[in-house]
Amino acid sequence: MHDDIPLTVGRATRVLKERIQPAVHALRVPLEVGVHELPGEPIAPADGLALDYAPFEVGSPWGAAWGTTWFRVRGTVPAEWAGQRVEAVVDLGFDVDMTGFQCEGLVHLPDGTPVKSLNPRNQWVRIADAAAGGERVEFLIEAASNPVLLDVAHWRTGHPFLPTQEGDIRTSSPKKLYTTRHFDLAVFDREVFELALDIEVLLELQAELPPSAPRRMRILQALDDALDLLDLQRIAATAAEARAALAPALASPAEASAHEISAVGHAHIDSAWLWPVRETIRKVARTTSSMTDLIGETDDFLYGMSSAQQYAWIKRHRPEVYEKVREAVAEGRFLPLGGMWVESDTVMPTGEALVRQFLYGQRFFEREFGIRSKGVWLPDSFGYSPALPQLIRRAGFEWFFTQKISWNQVNRFPHHTFAWEGIDGSRILSHFPPMDTYSSQLSGSEVARASRQFRESRLANGSIAPVGWGDGGGGTTREMTGKARRLADLEGSAKVRWEHPDAFFDRAREQLPQPPVWVGELYLELHRATLTSQHRTKQGNRRTEHLLIEAELWAASAAFWTGAEYPYDELDALWQQVLLQQFHDILPGTSIAWVHREAVEQYARVAVAAEALIQWSLAALAGWGDETVVFNAAPIAQGGVAALGAAAPAAASGSVTVSPEAGGYVLDNGIVRVVITADGLITSAVDLASGRDAIPAGSEANLLQLHQDFPNMWDAWDVDRYYRNRVDDLRDVESMTVEETADGVSVTVSRRFSQSSLAQRLTLRAGSPVLEIAQTADWHETEKFLKVAFPLDIHAEHTAAETQFGYVKRVTHTNTSWEAAKFETSMHRFVHVEEPGFGVALATDSTYGYDVTRDSTPEHGVTTTVRLSLLRAPRFPDPETDQGEQTHRYALVIGVGIEDATAAGLAMNLPLRAATGSPVAPVVEASGGALVSSVKLAADRSGDLIVRVYEPYGRRTAAGLRFGRAVSSVATVSLIEDADPSLAPVELVGGRDVALALTPFEVRTLRVTL
Repeated sequence: MHDDIPLTVGRATRVLKERIQPAVHALRVPLEVGVHELPGEPIAPADGLALDYAPFEVGSPWGAAWGTTWFRVRGTVPAEWAGQRVEAVVDLGFDVDMTGFQCEGLVHLPDGTPVKSLNPRNQWVRIADAAAGGERVEFLIEAASNPVLLDVAHWRTGHPFLPTQEGDIRTSSPKKLYTTRHFDLAVFDREVFELALDIEVLLELQAELPPSAPRRMRILQALDDALDLLDLQRIAATAAEARAALAPALASPAEASAHEISAVGHAHIDSAWLWPVRETIRKVARTTSSMTDLIGETDDFLYGMSSAQQYAWIKRHRPEVYEKVREAVAEGRFLPLGGMWVESDTVMPTGEALVRQFLYGQRFFEREFGIRSKGVWLPDSFGYSPALPQLIRRAGFEWFFTQKISWNQVNRFPHHTFAWEGIDGSRILSHFPPMDTYSSQLSGSEVARASRQFRESRLANGSIAPVGWGDGGGGTTREMTGKARRLADLEGSAKVRWEHPDAFFDRAREQLPQPPVWVGELYLELHRATLTSQHRTKQGNRRTEHLLIEAELWAASAAFWTGAEYPYDELDALWQQVLLQQFHDILPGTSIAWVHREAVEQYARVAVAAEALIQWSLAALAGWGDETVVFNAAPIAQGGVAALGAAAPAAASGSVTVSPEAGGYVLDNGIVRVVITADGLITSAVDLASGRDAIPAGSEANLLQLHQDFPNMWDAWDVDRYYRNRVDDLRDVESMTVEETADGVSVTVSRRFSQSSLAQRLTLRAGSPVLEIAQTADWHETEKFLKVAFPLDIHAEHTAAETQFGYVKRVTHTNTSWEAAKFETSMHRFVHVEEPGFGVALATDSTYGYDVTRDSTPEHGVTTTVRLSLLRAPRFPDPETDQGEQTHRYALVIGVGIEDATAAGLAMNLPLRAATGSPVAPVVEASGGALVSSVKLAADRSGDLIVRVYEPYGRRTAAGLRFGRAVSSVATVSLIEDADPSLAPVELVGGRDVALALTPFEVRTLRVTL
């Protein structure tokens, strides 16, 4: 009788929620509570245990935003509870839908032993498996009153992102945020708990079955039979009988062809997001305490956690928690995943930074646990660089895991298990779960979705499910492990088992010996504004990456030439700080104000320390000479100085003339001629050798454009394509001045617009095809997007945007929905646009986002406009995003090919620096088109030299390396500096020379014994 289905479902749902679940802890007595509210930052747990406590009445408010309150909880187990499992049940004032986004606590025993966390979905603390009765109970809770920064009223149904000042302790309210509901001692009724899970699993399963399926009908009948046997006034007494009625429905085995889900416990703790780093450290301790406790209560549960940084945090700050983690890792139940320092953004970091993510992550796991991760685990990063497959493979990994691409706005990604091919042709076996979540609760809908959506089901039958509350931590619950037991072999459902991802990928490799292939970037059709939001954070990242690469170079050079001591510890600490800031909610600009304030402060500290290391190394290198020497850290010659070396500065050659014209100026250095109008715009940029003008007649380049920017949902994350529909061209000029210097001419243009002001200094130097633009803005906009446009008289089929160790080509048209979706894309140091015989580049020192459009007119044919993305002004999660002074440097590089575009990007980010001393020969020189990406000493502190080279132009090359003096041996190694027999050996000739045959975009790492 199908008409009875809603009645059965409604009946079972109400009984479950209103009678059975409350009966799990039906027998309760209140506990005595004391309180100590800290006036400032958190304190060490040992200090918390020694605090004085005042009486606290349950039902009272507590906790201002970002505060810490210690609760001391005491009581006595009633004598009549002897032999039963006793738990404390604590509600600090939770909202059950917001695990990880609000108050939470870590329970300690009086001796300081950490027990587990308290959060909305984990409100219990085990007191005794079989109580003696009459025993005293005492524990302490370190409770964090983190504010709810998402709008709870719209969390499930609408837009939960509203501007708030609560995102920084400096601006948050002192008002107490939470009101406790209960601190009780209770009997845990195992039979009632299991009955609740039985009913929940069957309810969720039947909802996914066809309406008239026999299996569904039998489940519904079993539910009716069980509920008929359940006395609602005597739940505990009749629970076993009700379970017996459900047992046949739960014992019916799954079909042989059922989809198989490899579950791994998971929490995906964002290293910062809607909470600061200091709170993440505590979140990690809370979650790992709960997960090691859950491991102790189960036989097969496996919990996986990525990010060596998070392990390092608990090792340093919560060593007692870390010991539990170490034990669980040794037992094979707690799984270090990913092999990276953090789950970083992968679009914006340099290639060297990604190498360090792998190097520091794998070194930590090996040193602490004696293991290395076999795969890269990045479920939530905002798109994935096409350089990654090679880097993953050459770092020694075997697989790649993500989930985020399922968030695409327009196009559905066609695979779940596939080979991902990068710019160099490397492939890595990859998977993202058809469940479409990295925080699964093993609900019936999630499990059914995995089976229904899996794209490779003709040949393979499995997928991964990361199971647990995530983002803000919490992890897997005992309810989830209980569901997994029931779903291990259940008719109508996929089969669920706890399994290491390595085992899943081994099986996938067997089932799909020739997997489908995806070529190129994994572009996320969402969160495109993360390339621009929080400009100071991005600027700090770009600057410190290059400073650390330079510091390594000069320190290694000093060790190579003078035997100077290499600053291993200092460089490691600085790199780890920069790698932390590359986490996928910090570098993309999507965290609260507190996070970005601290990030900018940390970048400044790193920059000062890196500069000090550089100066120390230069002093050791340059010796006691008294002449001016110019050091060139770039892998290209510039200013008459060889790559990676130091020499006397070259004499200036050529000159620049400036001529007034129609209120503007014409700049000419014999290589290019640039016309700047009275509006401060560029109407002509002629390559004098070819006579080609880069700017279409009648067009204006360097045009600042201001857009209204109000995305549909994710403020700091998104820019939606309709932003282009409204634009204000910023033409008004407040002042314009010209200045002639020893090596060039500069024109400074000042503007005011809306609530902001801006000044640009346009400089053309002698002997250069580069028009430099240094910009300072006093930005005070709200929900606006600032771009700068360069229309180019080039019929370009594609752009070439630098990525790690190469570039990625993207078509300029929008023939398909896939191409149209890429209306905002990424670059590193340059984007190059060309047609056969003529090209133009835009180079930048801190800009990552750009867009491209095409136009066609009878007069000019096809033209291409490139616009750099400069500033945004979203209001969530930081309502003051990018406000105040902002600086940019970018350049128009006229009439050049990809080689000169690469050189311009390098020169802008690794400028020459002067010192007093003597010339220094390079440690190593590259030829044949290869570039040296890094020179450093080996991480194992053996004293060996590490040299990394790459082919940057997308062509095969016979490259060569020559060392500055004779060395003992050279070997090809992995990116993380291991011997790797799969890589081609190299031959050292004459103690100094090595020949390298490099394929397009190949990265090669060499270990050199001195």
